[in-house]
Amino acid sequence: MTKPSSPSFTTRQQVLGLIGWLVLCFAAIGTSLFMSTDGWFESLKKPTWNPPSWLFGPVWTLLYAMMAVAAWLVWRDGGWRANRWALGVFCLQLLFNIMWTPLFFAAQRPDLAFFDIVLLWGTLAVTVVLFWRTNWLAGAMLCPYLAWVSFAAVLNLSIWRMNS
Repeated sequence: MTKPSSPSFTTRQQVLGLIGWLVLCFAAIGTSLFMSTDGWFESLKKPTWNPPSWLFGPVWTLLYAMMAVAAWLVWRDGGWRANRWALGVFCLQLLFNIMWTPLFFAAQRPDLAFFDIVLLWGTLAVTVVLFWRTNWLAGAMLCPYLAWVSFAAVLNLSIWRMNS
């Protein structure tokens, strides 16, 4: 399969593109900055293998940075016109990512959050494949994110079942 000719981005456009993808990905953190659980999460039963709270911030920071760079690499390899499916599915999985925190913490609905994370996992798996076909490094950069979401889905399910 031959790709349409890639647009030639200037260095300035590439830098602005990277900044744009970073802003978009890190905007997902905004859903959790002002969310109070009033001790609800702390009161839940959790499995013994639940990671410590301090681990989530650094892990998500690294994952969002890798997501942004991966999306930027795909965008850079042809722009939206050539990679609309890959970038579109990436944005859809990011929407599911953004929805998880309010569902789990604000709505206090681990059941709905679990269904959301299943949709996140599916769209993310498709994104990995589409990215890999466009730029193998971009696809590879999403693999740790897929592994973390897989772990988070099992944790979400465990917390839901232990507390229902």
